[in-house]
Amino acid sequence: MTKNTTKAHLALLGANIIYGANYIIAKGIMPNKIGPSAFVFIRLSCCALLFWVIKFLFIKEKVEKKDLFRLALCGLFGGALNQMLFFHGINLTSPIDASIIQTSNPILVLIFSLIILKEQLTRNKITGITIAAVGAIFLILYGNKAQGSSSFLGNLFVFLNACSYGLYLVIAKTLMQKYHAITVVSWVFLFGFIYAFPIGINDFLNTDFKSFTTNTYLTVGYVVLFTTFFAYLFNIYALKYLSPAVTSSYVYLQPVVSFFMVSTLAYVFMQSDYAQDISLIKILSCILVAAGVYIVSKPKKNKST
Repeated sequence: MTKNTTKAHLALLGANIIYGANYIIAKGIMPNKIGPSAFVFIRLSCCALLFWVIKFLFIKEKVEKKDLFRLALCGLFGGALNQMLFFHGINLTSPIDASIIQTSNPILVLIFSLIILKEQLTRNKITGITIAAVGAIFLILYGNKAQGSSSFLGNLFVFLNACSYGLYLVIAKTLMQKYHAITVVSWVFLFGFIYAFPIGINDFLNTDFKSFTTNTYLTVGYVVLFTTFFAYLFNIYALKYLSPAVTSSYVYLQPVVSFFMVSTLAYVFMQSDYAQDISLIKILSCILVAAGVYIVSKPKKNKST
């Protein structure tokens, strides 16, 4: 079990480094080369195919009919809805803002765990939720007035994405105790593709693929293969051995990776738009959210009797 737990932590480390880089990489080709809905359509269709090929070849496991509803919910919140909200959000706002807002995910996971998994509510959890919420809400509202590429609507979409993904993690945990990771994620992407099809098909068909450069194809390939296929596989594997709260806590790596990449673009490659995305207010918002989750995750001291 210890060996599996270590692998689970390494999987989460890899997944969140991939996610942290994705804020910059995915935004780089939207909306000039491809729209958010078309991007999600490609992401879901390619990965649904990949996962089902692997399942067909290696994982001979059937799911019970009573679990299809929960898998359909996972497909909605962890496949279609969260990806649509994220890509439309990152299309409108700053990569820094998006990565900071995502740090509210552990708090959202905690809230959903309290409701669905009936976890106990403590004073630390109430205090932490309040502090983190202040940081996240302040950043979302600040996006309306900030310089750079910040946006209130974009920040709101990213926050709703974090809500959707947090709910997905809690629901998926109940399934991971019963099925193989490949089985769960295959159904998640199949349902996600079904939900996203009517929204994304027209944008996909109207995309000018002739205008794609080598960089465009490499970016799409990164998002499909790494941000979607490997990252989802790593996360769903980790859920088998770790709680949703631990899984979501790795989100704090994402702003670090995003800050590093934005700083590189701003001060090494001299892209002034990215330089305006780094501000004291955003750093303070990040600290508030991080402090809130630290308080939530702080172990309860045992009183001596």
